[in-house]
Amino acid sequence: MNFPSDSAIFKGAMTFIDCIGVFLPYEYSGPKSEYLACRESAWLGINLNNTPVYDVSGPDAAKLFNRICVNRDFSVMKPGSSKHAIICNEKGQMLADGVVMKREGDNFRTYWMAPVLQYYVETSGLDVKGEYCQDEYFFQIDGPKSLEILEKACQCDLHDIKFAHNKKVTICGTEMVVHRLGMSGALAYEVHGAAKDAEVAYKRIREVLEEFGGKPQGVRNYGILNHTPAGYPNQLQHYAYPLLTSDPGLAEFAKKACFMMPLSGSAADDPEAFYVSPYDVGWGYLVNFDHDFMGKEALMKIKQNPQKKVVTLEWNTEDVGDVFMSQFRGRDVEPYDSIEQHSVLSDATNVSIRGDFVLADGKKIGIASGRTFAYYERRMISLAFIDIEYAEEGKELTVLWGPSSRPQKEIRATVARFPYYNGEFRNETFNVEKIPHPVFQHK
Repeated sequence: MNFPSDSAIFKGAMTFIDCIGVFLPYEYSGPKSEYLACRESAWLGINLNNTPVYDVSGPDAAKLFNRICVNRDFSVMKPGSSKHAIICNEKGQMLADGVVMKREGDNFRTYWMAPVLQYYVETSGLDVKGEYCQDEYFFQIDGPKSLEILEKACQCDLHDIKFAHNKKVTICGTEMVVHRLGMSGALAYEVHGAAKDAEVAYKRIREVLEEFGGKPQGVRNYGILNHTPAGYPNQLQHYAYPLLTSDPGLAEFAKKACFMMPLSGSAADDPEAFYVSPYDVGWGYLVNFDHDFMGKEALMKIKQNPQKKVVTLEWNTEDVGDVFMSQFRGRDVEPYDSIEQHSVLSDATNVSIRGDFVLADGKKIGIASGRTFAYYERRMISLAFIDIEYAEEGKELTVLWGPSSRPQKEIRATVARFPYYNGEFRNETFNVEKIPHPVFQHK
């Protein structure tokens, strides 16, 4: 959804950006303070208001999801629950992934599954229909204080919301859905509601957020800055989809309907290196073989003999410094690709999916993607999808930084823990009963 120019979301924003047709704050207080809020208090994000929200309904809705998705039976989902859903091609490569929320009856609301999901709805031949939702706001609040902030803002107890579940509440007299999910690695929630109520909901949440020392977060400082340390590989940031090389019908549809980003880095000339299976990114546990679905045969083979594994890489400090310093060695020295931005999405004029080859003894064993500053740990890190035999913590590898058309630098990197951030407040496992229940004074 779009916001009016006098919206509270622009309060304190230093810069702005047109983000896929939605005008949003680009940055508030800077990457370090905005990110560290999710380790010390919480940040409030407005970045996913450009999300493709697509509703699927009809008697055959669950049947369609079961046909195209790798996940467990959608027909047994309860209202208020959600799945991280994945669609694969016949090679087992991911074509789309996102969240599917079960609503009442035969209705499902999806996030980031369309336009690919739209193609399969329209070509399924099933009794099902799809429709884009244009009138929903979508805010995120991530950090150890997120539950307390939302409870005070809503004046209700939210301790009963389990991970990947949601419930309806009211905030300042308006209806809102609170969903326990997030991408920082810490306790986190999403809030959704009608676009007409976005202003009143945002104002109240931000007011309480700032009471708790939290920060609003802009588009520039979302994305990789959160996903990489948290161990959440993400589309358009860490991997690409083979939409133009899978089903011919999908390829024609994708050319008209799908947003596809260019590739960059030393692996840019090898698109196949950017394509991943659920097992490559650590999501094999989501694959259920009790039903027939696209890519099932290929995924069964991958499960039996996995080739890749996702890891965190810590990049060598001296080598990173040498890349940065190369721009100050005089006009007769061609510098390496810029590395001083805190993530590959920091430069709004040059957004791409960056992948650089990972080498072991000169052999290409995968790609590193999602390079970013880990401000909490004070390291330069990335994720990497590498041959499983090298995916051992402490293993010394090399990242080949830079495209073949420019000077390249071999940056030493060490396989580190995955996920990189795995603190007490890890959302999937944190017991919210450690936080006192709220006590409200009702008049």
